[in-house]
Formats: sequence, C-alpha cells, structure tokens
Amino acid sequence: MESLTYLDAVAVPIAAINCDTDQILPARFLQKPRSDDFGKFLFSALRFGHDGAEQPDFVLNKAPYRESRIVVANHNFGCGSSREHAVWALYDYGIRAAIAPSFGDIFFINCLKNGLLPIVLPEAVVLPLLDTLSASPGSRIAIDLPAQTATLPDGSAHAFEMEPFAKACLLRGMDEIDYTLSHQDGIDAYERSHAQPY
Repeated sequence: MESLTYLDAVAVPIAAINCDTDQILPARFLQKPRSDDFGKFLFSALRFGHDGAEQPDFVLNKAPYRESRIVVANHNFGCGSSREHAVWALYDYGIRAAIAPSFGDIFFINCLKNGLLPIVLPEAVVLPLLDTLSASPGSRIAIDLPAQTATLPDGSAHAFEMEPFAKACLLRGMDEIDYTLSHQDGIDAYERSHAQPY
C-alpha cells in the first residue's frame, strides 16, 4: 500500500447518482485472486462492449481522463454490496482519492483499509465541480492530507474531515495489521511485563 501525503492529479467525473459496487466492478470478476490486476476490470460493463472493444463515450476511455488519479462522484458512491474488490479495482487502476457528497458506508471503510482516500464535500461544492471537470477535461485537484484540504480547479480550498487513526495509516502507507506490527516491540514488552510468574 502506497503512502499518501500530497496528491495533485487529473480528476475524472462520475456523475451518476448511486453508482454502486457492481458498476465499479461487475460480480463476474469477484473470483479473481488479489494478485490479479483489478484495474483492467474497473467499470468493465461501461468501459467495454460485448466484443471487448472500448466504448468511446465512457469517460475513462477519453484522454486525458485515462490518467486520472482522483474520482469525483455523485451521491452514494460505492453503494450496494460490500465487495472490497471494487476498491481494489479503483486502486489498481491508479485512483488514490475519491470525492463525493456521500459514500456507501462499507465502501467508505474499505477505501480507508486499502489506501484510497474518500473525501466527503458538500453537494454545493461537488455538483459544480462535476460540471467543471466535464467541461474542462484534464482539470486537476490538489489534495493535502496532512492539512486535510482539497484545492479545486478554481483555486478554492475546502477542508475535509478525517478520522485520526485512518489518517495516520494513509500517511504511513499501512493497514491496521501493518500498524499493529509496527508496534511489535512494545506489544512484546507489555506481554513480558504482565506475564504470570508461575
């Protein structure tokens, strides 16, 4: 898992409300091993036709959105089933942050567990941003995780909330297991000091 501190990148607009995990990653790919590149399956039913050819009208098939590392989405992004694989698909494609007015609850948690930063901003900010990104392909967003701000193409900076432990893990590029193991010496010392004398 890569650490995330600052990210200045092209953002792709996904304007559909209630874009669910089955759209992000269709169920037929759930049997693939994690070692596979899930990025090639991202939005598969929308990106590709039945013959496997790219659908030219889908946003990720257009330059410069192909190079996007940030998704800007509408309400309830990642709703539906709890498949962690949907986050793997975004991450493997290169997406490191998602901005939306709201997320599916389990999807939000899965993002944090897999090194992808979910940012909640008000609808009054996100909806005009979706229009801007559609009208001006290649527009960039700058995210400063230590300061918890996102600077939009118009130069406006918006603060976002972040749970401290999740923030620490993202900054270090760790999941909960990695974080626990990083304190192994302290854990061992505690166990030794509290061991029964008999």
